[in-house]
Amino acid sequence: MMIKMGHSWVEVEIADIERKKSREVKALVDTGASLTVLPEKLAVELGVKAISEEKVSTGAGEIKVKRGRAWIKLKGKEDAFPVWISGFIDRVLLGVVVLESFGFDVDPATGTLKERPLLLY
Repeated sequence: MMIKMGHSWVEVEIADIERKKSREVKALVDTGASLTVLPEKLAVELGVKAISEEKVSTGAGEIKVKRGRAWIKLKGKEDAFPVWISGFIDRVLLGVVVLESFGFDVDPATGTLKERPLLLY
């Protein structure tokens, strides 16, 4: 993990749902986002297809964004997750659904990911 200007960045592997195409990228950890966001260019490159379009709230108001599913691998843990596919965001934003599902928190003192026990209920 690398910290840059108060942001937390992690190496993450993103793949299409069948895991035929994948790519390692640096992702910005975004604890204010529920789902992970993929730039549309990366989604097309990997074959991550939109399955719906939904309204989402952003700092700039409500917008429509495509939703798909991708395989995500982070620090040795991997699973399939819903993702947003964005035509205007140019980097991968790693949301809290992935972080919490894998049992990671962001340490506010260091900006790094720390593992924690998963909650059963």
